[in-house]
Amino acid sequence: MSHDEFPTDELAVVTCGLPYANGDLHIGHLRGYIGADAFARALRTLGQQTAYVCGSDMHGTPVAVNAEERGVDPEEFALEWHEQYAETFPKFAVDFDNYGHTHDETNTELTREIVRTLDDEGYIYEKEIQVAYDPAADQYLPDRYVEGTCPYCGEKARGDECDEGCQRHLEPGEIENPTSVRTGNPAEYRERTHKFFRVSEFADYLTEFLDGLEGTSNARNQPRQWIEDGLQDWCITRDMDWGIDYPGTEDEDGDDLVLYVWVDAPIEYVSSTKQYSERVGSDEYDWEQVWKGDGEIVHVIGRDIIQHHTIFWPAMLEAADYNAPRGVAATGFITINGKGLSTSRNRAIWAKEYLAEGFHPDLLRYYLTTTGGLQQDVDFSWSAFQEKVNGELVGTVGNFLYRSLLFAYRNYEGTPEVEVSEEVSERIEGAIGEVRDSVNGYDLRGVGQATTRLAQFGNEYIQRNEPWKLTDDDPEAAAQVIRDCVQLAKAVAVLGEPITPGKAEALWTQLGEDGSVHDAHIEDALETPPRYFEEPSELFEKIENDRVDELETQLEARIEESASGSGSESSTATDETESDDTDEGQSESMTDEDDGTTASADADTDDLEPLLEDRIGFDDFQDLDIRVGQIETAEGIEGADDLARLEVDIGFETRQVVAGIKQLHDLDALPGTKVVLLANMEPAELFGVESNGMVLAAGEEADLLTTHGDAELGEKVR
Repeated sequence: MSHDEFPTDELAVVTCGLPYANGDLHIGHLRGYIGADAFARALRTLGQQTAYVCGSDMHGTPVAVNAEERGVDPEEFALEWHEQYAETFPKFAVDFDNYGHTHDETNTELTREIVRTLDDEGYIYEKEIQVAYDPAADQYLPDRYVEGTCPYCGEKARGDECDEGCQRHLEPGEIENPTSVRTGNPAEYRERTHKFFRVSEFADYLTEFLDGLEGTSNARNQPRQWIEDGLQDWCITRDMDWGIDYPGTEDEDGDDLVLYVWVDAPIEYVSSTKQYSERVGSDEYDWEQVWKGDGEIVHVIGRDIIQHHTIFWPAMLEAADYNAPRGVAATGFITINGKGLSTSRNRAIWAKEYLAEGFHPDLLRYYLTTTGGLQQDVDFSWSAFQEKVNGELVGTVGNFLYRSLLFAYRNYEGTPEVEVSEEVSERIEGAIGEVRDSVNGYDLRGVGQATTRLAQFGNEYIQRNEPWKLTDDDPEAAAQVIRDCVQLAKAVAVLGEPITPGKAEALWTQLGEDGSVHDAHIEDALETPPRYFEEPSELFEKIENDRVDELETQLEARIEESASGSGSESSTATDETESDDTDEGQSESMTDEDDGTTASADADTDDLEPLLEDRIGFDDFQDLDIRVGQIETAEGIEGADDLARLEVDIGFETRQVVAGIKQLHDLDALPGTKVVLLANMEPAELFGVESNGMVLAAGEEADLLTTHGDAELGEKVR
């Protein structure tokens, strides 16, 4: 790989975390797949030869457990979901160059080959460990066949992960008070021989790897703590009969010993690339050049699987002499109406539900990629969806395209025969630069915003010049304005393709362009549009209030039905980008300042306030929308001794906040300060100034809370 700016001369591959083949897809899953698809498309638009590959994760205990409950073979069960995913993804314009699965022959053989290499190189050894055993079922219990207590934080945990507490990966034998999921009976620990991968030997390599890793900051920073704490070797086998057998090994009892799902799952990235290469030919795309040479590898994943992609996976690649990823971009979670996505409560927007409503897939693509940065949590509500669609896609992009192209068609039958103006040419070049910078910064929001801002400029340009007033008095000036607007429309098609590919293609057709916008490169934004085109139609349709009210009512009713236990629980797809059946987030505590403007916790003194006896539930904490922000301006409020007016940038927008810090801080020094803001506080008016949020601080000196690392503006505190 290189670290040159995209596009480079090397082949690139973009991957996304594999969905577990065990249930329906929802928008939490789709965020990752759409994001990775948009990034792959953006690379191609820049001129980077790129393959986008993925596959279904067929193995692991979630699949085995659900198949057993249904009374079918795990392979049959998983293949049903695999085929459904392969049909669903294209409906959201998620266009994989290859979509395989972990149980196919390619991945099975490549996994065994890589594991043999690790063994031959001395990176695998045997060790006796304690494994949970269900005496009633006479079965050893891998992963999610066992539940118990996390040894690190004391929360309820699954056998492989503390999913309700500290989120740590758990090795076999670590979970306390083990209970069999199969029978509900207490489990016991028995000694078993398992295979371990010497991850601990790669500490120095992984530190260097993280130093050069591109992508999102959470993917670089989170793993460093694990390295500093001391890497533990990794158990790579499990006691079960569903998975890829450890090469040439069967334990002494005759039971199958299979590879842990996190061994063969990431290898599917390589296998799927290989299958694509075999289909198109190595002259067109050589998978070995990517994975064993100098290719550009980018993984788009959920932040709950950062450890697997930045510790285990690169260590395996290094040991097997494969190329390491250039970038790892970890997405935030999806919340629904401000609360954690919960599949057991049916608090989710299902993929099939969205499609049944008849909304165009590009509307969801635009919402998920441009609402916050890639690593930030994104909240979905039908009302917020409506606001973004109506305001940005209908009101800005669609309005400019329709009014300008319709005027061009009616007055010139297409593109006026004059050269594009210098002003508009420079504005398009600026948008091209914004897209280039955004792609190299792994900023999908920036890619989408660059296109929307270009359309916004187009609206302002046509309104400022009023060509409808010039057609009679100054026809040359009118032609110039419309020529510029048609060029802007073409640029919107080219630059908008990664985010809204379907609408970009429709626009491309309306412009009378040959070929497909999917094959266009970024420089084509400045190429002259066709002289003639047909009458355009409106690309985007307004979403009406009554429809949104109906959708919100249906969602709330469904959630209440699931919570009461009267409804059937929706099947769920756990995947490598979303936690299954959990309300994501971890709690932090605070007390409120009496003046209602600053939340604070008392400083470390002898007179600490006693802890409150009343506890709140996790759902109550999830109702608090706490965000990382940055103070842009700070000034005292006239007539108020203690109050200051702050403008705080929280990523999505800038909030005006009133805080009782006027006498406690040098206001002139505050701009640029990172703070933590309670964003869903009811607005309040103080001394005639509206406060739209609450800055959090500690103690009587109002010590402003901030972040230790480099969390992005708008990042949710959890």
